[in-house]
Amino acid sequence: MNNNNSNIEPPDNDMLPEYDFTGGVRGKHYQEYRQGHTVTIHQADGTTVVQHFTMAEGAIMLDPDVREFFPNAEAVNHALRTLIHLIPQEKI
Repeated sequence: MNNNNSNIEPPDNDMLPEYDFTGGVRGKHYQEYRQGHTVTIHQADGTTVVQHFTMAEGAIMLDPDVREFFPNAEAVNHALRTLIHLIPQEKI
């Protein structure tokens, strides 16, 4: 009998027992991430690749308290379209 469980894939969105976030601080780098971030990859051949990531144009990041009420783009767009009707239009 083979006791190798390497063929068993964990279900999506499940945290494995070996993940240890003890002492972690949620949102510690939140503000910096919004400004863009740099990832440095040290490759096995000794070379280094540096990539800078920024949010795509038009992308927004919701604060955690807002995200509780608007968990996806559809919910956000629906709420904003409702508010648009409440904004007075300028008369030309």
